Amino acid sequence: MSGPRWEARADLVVVGTGVAGLTAALRAHSLGLRVLVLTKAAAEDGNTRWAQGGVAVVLPGEHDPGDSVDKHVADTLVAGAGLCDEDAVRAIIADGPAAVTRLRELGAVFDPAPGGRLARTREGGHSAFRVVHAGGDATGAEVERALLAATRDGRVPVLENHVAVQAVRTAGGAVAGLLVLDSAGVPGVLTAPAVLLATGGLGQLYQATSNPEVATGDGLALALRAGAPVADVEFVQFHPTVLYTGQGARGRCPLVTEAVRGEGAVLVDATGARVMTGVHPLADLAPRDVVAAAITRHMAFERGGIDDHVFLDATHLDGATFRTRFPTVHAACLAAGVDPVTEPIPVAPAAHFACGGLVSDVDGRTAVDGLYAAGEVASTGLHGANRLASNSLLEGLVVGTRAAEAVAADLACGKLADTRLAVVADLPVAPVAERDSLQRVMSRYAAIGREAEGLAVVGSVLDVSAVDRPLETRELVEDAALTLVGRALIAAAAARTESRGCHVRTDFPVRDDAVWRRGLIVRLNPSGQPVLARPTALRGAA
Repeated sequence: MSGPRWEARADLVVVGTGVAGLTAALRAHSLGLRVLVLTKAAAEDGNTRWAQGGVAVVLPGEHDPGDSVDKHVADTLVAGAGLCDEDAVRAIIADGPAAVTRLRELGAVFDPAPGGRLARTREGGHSAFRVVHAGGDATGAEVERALLAATRDGRVPVLENHVAVQAVRTAGGAVAGLLVLDSAGVPGVLTAPAVLLATGGLGQLYQATSNPEVATGDGLALALRAGAPVADVEFVQFHPTVLYTGQGARGRCPLVTEAVRGEGAVLVDATGARVMTGVHPLADLAPRDVVAAAITRHMAFERGGIDDHVFLDATHLDGATFRTRFPTVHAACLAAGVDPVTEPIPVAPAAHFACGGLVSDVDGRTAVDGLYAAGEVASTGLHGANRLASNSLLEGLVVGTRAAEAVAADLACGKLADTRLAVVADLPVAPVAERDSLQRVMSRYAAIGREAEGLAVVGSVLDVSAVDRPLETRELVEDAALTLVGRALIAAAAARTESRGCHVRTDFPVRDDAVWRRGLIVRLNPSGQPVLARPTALRGAA
């Protein structure tokens, strides 16, 4: 093993260049902090650029008659299936309008509607048209463009092609920086009294996902090893409509935004029968967990298991409208040999969003001094057991800002560690499973439908295949993270003997509020294995 060979210093190190990370970096810089942004790939390679739908927000003077922040809160709580923290939901959603205003001041351009207001669409689980969007279906790309431009204009340094390996801590356990590897695999230390994780999700646990290749759960693994708890990791949202490109599709698959259904498209099977008829009062615009589970059941039972996909019929839209409103989806369909204007789009569910994550408050603070989180890696209580569509960009904008302000406040009052007390170790050794085997068993036994025997199979495969390796390359860091996060997910999924939100147990198909209306907390035991901590009541509940 090798110790660090170089060092850099900052007040705050932000890990990740998505909406949450860049928003936090810009706000921290404006508050006078020395900020360094770290990403293991190029700055443009995060998950934000792939977000299609938009930002869910109720803007003053620009909303449907009768819509309100309270109704947005109510929709979020319904989608979260009883596990949201209502106080957190209200705080984040109430900050949404100001967050969108700040983003527009940085140069983000949203699609206009006649009369000078912003165009709005509706997505699954929403009771009103409140999702603002950019570039038709390229909202994430526009948000990322604006934030990166502001970062570069503001001279916030971004360290590309550097992967965070583990937190550097003091003897008392406070975070005081990061041990990282540069693009050549040379270890170094970023010394800082505050580290903000904005590393995104864990979609690469599965064979098919809407996530890019960088979504390997690195932040969750780093946080667990630093002594922080994670919550609700069993709730992995599968997006119902990912473009089906054939059997055995692997890696990132093109997303077909929920907004297509918001504009009237419907799900049908190979015979033309409606998939969502009688399933939910909102039919094709039901919350994502409901739609994804319905598609899965339909493929398995209604059609006798002969189908591995369904179709999204948007042929009611004329060609000009579809191409203008959904240019990203249109291009992806044409590339796959499908004309969405004249034929239904083949779709199937794929891993999309981690509803749980590192336990943190709405200001990004975690249980470990000096460690903060924002965005998909965090579990603030906003999403509960299932995320409401287009609440993710909203959360990144709001919590990214609040986390930067929390860091500034904690630094000012002397709460954070003296980095001179940091204890810097060699590169760690951790269990690493073979990625292909991990993805196959997770997709087979721990996706939308789970049961005890299958979850035990996943655990056995991980136990047999994992080999202790020094984390001396980016690939090993990622595979070790997937191994650890996979084990944490399996532990929580096996313990939650009910079906709720996007956690579906075929052997326990009923939601059980008497026993399970609470979050499951996972920590590492002294030997480094993820275990369930003492059961906790739902945050914010009576």
